[in-house]
This record gives sequence, structure tokens and C-alpha cells, in this order.
Amino acid sequence: MMLTPRQIVAVVGPALDEDAPWGDLTSSTFVPESARATAALVSRVDGVFSGSGVFAAAFALTDADCEVDIAVADGSRIAPGETLAIVRGPARAVLTAERVGLNFAQRMSGIATLTRRYVDAVAGTRARIVDTRKTTPGLRILERQAVRDGGGHNHRFSLSDAVMLKDNHLGVITADGTSLTEALRRAMAHLPHTTHVEVEVDRVDQIESVLAAGVDTIMLDNFSLDDLRRGVEMIGERATVEASGGVSLETVRAIAETGVDVISVGALTHSAPALDLGLDLVVDVP
Repeated sequence: MMLTPRQIVAVVGPALDEDAPWGDLTSSTFVPESARATAALVSRVDGVFSGSGVFAAAFALTDADCEVDIAVADGSRIAPGETLAIVRGPARAVLTAERVGLNFAQRMSGIATLTRRYVDAVAGTRARIVDTRKTTPGLRILERQAVRDGGGHNHRFSLSDAVMLKDNHLGVITADGTSLTEALRRAMAHLPHTTHVEVEVDRVDQIESVLAAGVDTIMLDNFSLDDLRRGVEMIGERATVEASGGVSLETVRAIAETGVDVISVGALTHSAPALDLGLDLVVDVP
């Protein structure tokens, strides 16, 4: 699943309106209308590039006369000094759009870069790295694309996509004394057969009760490595096993080696630093 032009416009358009609600006062006053410029998007550091379509849209939506040539594909590893894209167009438009375009490219490339580090850390295991819903409100669709560009995978996109019962849900549905297995079965009977059901557990002794209900995925939350191994053995092939909580670049390899299928990492989106990219502009001389 890739970002569509319509999705890109829906995010970039409001960002441009936010940054220049009544126009760019500086550029419209001090930059001649006839001036044209060429700008290069350049990486200052090693990383993984993401956000080319969003970067280009910032300029195209500001002025249709802008042209953006992408030199590096999303998901590519990049090096310091490498040119990622070239922008040509009216100098006013290039200057007006540069901050929005850079903000998106830096944010998405930062996420892609961090994701690739996690993916590389678990190489050779069966575990896939996935994101979470800990995303920036309004930017989830871009941040999820950046995770994919970094070689990771997406968890459910929204609360509407799949069932995930966490500890608070479980406390509510068993409050009347109903067993966990029965409470899950009773509620699942109302779901379409195509709906994926995941249940979070935080103790080993919950696993069999959840398995008995016939769920699709069991999330082992904040388990020790020994308990993860025990959980994987207990579940076998009866459900997908996801590990969550306490995941960092220092711990992710050991977690993957317990045999889990999925490792969800909130840090991919909530803690990724922006990648250092720059836009070097040169005024075109007639």
C-alpha cells in the first residue's frame, strides 16, 4: 500500500495553509516575481530516505510551475552530501514551500532510518518489526509509509481495522465474573468472520484462557525473555505471537531470538529524530 496523490494533498495542503495562511509576506515583498531558483535537497548524514512524494507536493501545490526531480527512491540508504531531489521554479514559490517540504522529508526519513536499524537488528530471525498507533495526530498515514520505507510493517491502522483487547478491555468484559475464555467467545460471536482478533496478556497464566477462545494473535506485553520463550512454546502454531513493551535497539535482537512472530515498537514513530536534510538554493541568472 503506497500513498496516493489524494492522500498526499489532504495532508500537505493544510500544512501549507498553516505556514502561509495569507501568503509568504517575506518572499512576496522582497523577492522579484520574475526570479527563478534551483534548489537541491541534500542529506547531511547517513540514513534512509522517505517522503519524496510529499516533498514534491509541497512545491507543486504552492505553484504548478515548480518542477521536482527525485534522484533517490524512497527506502534507499543515503549518505552525507548526497543529492536526493532537485527543485526548479519561481523563487518565491521555492522559498515559500521549502520549510513544509523539508519538515515532511526530515520527519519521514527519520522514521525510515530508525525503522531500518530495528529491521537490521533482527535480520535472520522470524520476527517482523511493526509500528503502533503512537503516531502524530493527522500524520499517521505518512509515518506509516515511512515505516514501510524503512523495511518495517504496519500494525492495524486504526481502531476500526481490527480487534485488539488490552488489559483494560479484559477487566471490563470479565467484571461480571464471566471467565475470560467465555467473555471472549461471547463477544467474538458478533464479529464478521473476516475480523482479526488480538488479545494482550501480561502474565503467562492468561495464555491458555485466551487460546481457548480461538483468537488470531496473542500479544505478550512486557514479558521477560524467559517468559517470552515459554509463551512461544505454549502457543505453538495456534496463534501469531507478538511481543511488545521494553523494546529498544539494545533488546530487540534478544526478543526476536525467543521465536516471536511480531515485535511492535512504538518508538519507530513517537521517538524517531528528524533526519538532517538541507535545501541548498541558487538563484537562476537569466
